Amino acid sequence: MEEVLFFVSAIGALGGAIGVVALRNPFFSVLALIVHLFSLAALFLLLTAAFVAAAQVVVYAGAVMVLYVFVVAYVGGGGEPAWESIPGQRFLAPLLAIALFVELSVAVLASSLLALGGEGPDVGAGFGNPSEVGTLLLEKFLLPFEAASILLLLAAIGAVVLAGKRRESEAAS
Repeated sequence: MEEVLFFVSAIGALGGAIGVVALRNPFFSVLALIVHLFSLAALFLLLTAAFVAAAQVVVYAGAVMVLYVFVVAYVGGGGEPAWESIPGQRFLAPLLAIALFVELSVAVLASSLLALGGEGPDVGAGFGNPSEVGTLLLEKFLLPFEAASILLLLAAIGAVVLAGKRRESEAAS
């Protein structure tokens, strides 16, 4: 059962990440990011890191995504199509999908299934608990943690400023 959950979560994480990049509509892109974050939370649960999984859902898939949805709603851009048509896409996309399926099938059948009977990595007793995560975030990874929070804040402020400029130019015309 764990193997099935792993593959479903991995496919969800990859599909959500691809959707974030591939979708042109910002609202659909945010929804794809939510799928990606929930899939990552399931992968954290498989690693017996329940606190990290709960933090992933509450902080990122909850609070940060609400902020993104508000920014997208404020900025607008909902009138764009979900996919940009690329010339020759209808012919090329199925060929690439079949090639990817064959490649993944060979990789899974040749190597990945051999490791399913193994025990997996040996993780310590404190892996994923709140004190360990707090120690890592506030000691070892303090600078990247704060840089990410400042980057998120600047992105939200930039989106609001750009939306204000666009609204001013539309009102002037």
